[in-house]
Amino acid sequence: MFNSATYEKRRQALKALLKDGIVLILGNQEAPSNYPDNTYKFRQDSSFLYFFGHSHPGYAGIMDIDSGEDIFFGDDVDIDDIIWMGPQPSIKELAAQVGISCSQPTSQLKEYIQKGIAQGRKIHFLPPYRHANMMLLEELTGIKASAVKKYASLELIKAVVSLRSVKEACEIKELDLACNIGYEMHTAAMRLCKPGTSEQYIAGVLEGIAASYGSMVSFPIILSQHGETLHNHDHSLILEKGRMMLTDAGAERISCYCSDHTRTVPVGGKFEGRQKDIYNIVLACHGKALDITRPGITYKEVHLEVCKVLAQGLKEIGLMKGNVDDAVAAGAHALFLPHGLGHMMGLDVHDMEDLGQIYVGYDDETRPSTQFGLASLRMGRRLQEGFVMTDEPGCYFIPALIDQWKTEKMHTDFINYDALESFKDFGGIRLEDDILITPDGSRFLGEKRIPITIEEVEAIMNE
Repeated sequence: MFNSATYEKRRQALKALLKDGIVLILGNQEAPSNYPDNTYKFRQDSSFLYFFGHSHPGYAGIMDIDSGEDIFFGDDVDIDDIIWMGPQPSIKELAAQVGISCSQPTSQLKEYIQKGIAQGRKIHFLPPYRHANMMLLEELTGIKASAVKKYASLELIKAVVSLRSVKEACEIKELDLACNIGYEMHTAAMRLCKPGTSEQYIAGVLEGIAASYGSMVSFPIILSQHGETLHNHDHSLILEKGRMMLTDAGAERISCYCSDHTRTVPVGGKFEGRQKDIYNIVLACHGKALDITRPGITYKEVHLEVCKVLAQGLKEIGLMKGNVDDAVAAGAHALFLPHGLGHMMGLDVHDMEDLGQIYVGYDDETRPSTQFGLASLRMGRRLQEGFVMTDEPGCYFIPALIDQWKTEKMHTDFINYDALESFKDFGGIRLEDDILITPDGSRFLGEKRIPITIEEVEAIMNE
């Protein structure tokens, strides 16, 4: 948690962006795994954390735009709770820790909301993503749980996005620390990447590293020799010499701020001929993004410039042909890069995605594309100082997609399908770092950059 002034300032800033009404921010409830008392690891709602600070189930917060009052709702523990959990701070004490003088028991929340509705006041709430909160909103507002998302406040969504997009100094510090854990995770994966080692063992070690720092992984680990499958959570294979291992993994701090890195390394510690060729193309893409990323440019522009570097590199080794600008404009490069360059990151590894990607990654100026590949760009809008982004270009050889495009004679002016046949067993390469937009460019998050050049990777793998 940060100091109370941080949360007071955030709530004041939010109220200044809204005209009137009552803002209701719901915390999350515990979710049973296989019976009621055996729950999944609790994760608080990120917007609740941002404005109300506390990571414990069963809380809710109110911001009254008209009166300026903030209220913290929750229940004090009883003796049964104390037996199992030990003494806990009172709700009044918890409220004071985030700069709130008024606290009430959960039972009073419905009465407060119902009174506001009876007075004809606007009740602002964010779109719920957990069924428990959908049902709670039905109880509080009378809106059917199945329809409650439709009534989420667009005014509130846009206000929250505008605040959470620009990271404060205290948030950047937490993100740097999360990236430090990411460094430990990925360098461990490199050292363990030996023929005969199981993918599951390495994935388990990475989860253990995250947990050992008092945090957890920021998303289910992607670790596979089949890097052509973008979100490959299967870890069932044994590493084989001559193949590559793609690891996409990050840590989530106790504060819930996240890291997200990807590295692709050769099993056994030595890049071979065509691995070097493709790896250096992706590395050049990564470098291009870093060179041009700065306040004032749209991330869509950065993405398209990176795609031109990819197409040029593939043209030079005979897999693409024709005019590079025309190829990218037509979307031919998306056979090799069917996803976007990156996304925002912060309290969520895909920051604020629960609020609607159209509001987080786009605005009235920059709109999503319907073109294959470009349509998957999560973040396209103009960058500002304080944004935190992932830079994650890749190059993938997906046999089913290659076969489909070849059969449909897609982009034959730009793709050399005959040469591509010999790459259908290649897999995929992705390289990803987390970057902070600075006044005149960008910088990596974390104290040390995870090894990324061929020389750096081979050196750490062969220590």
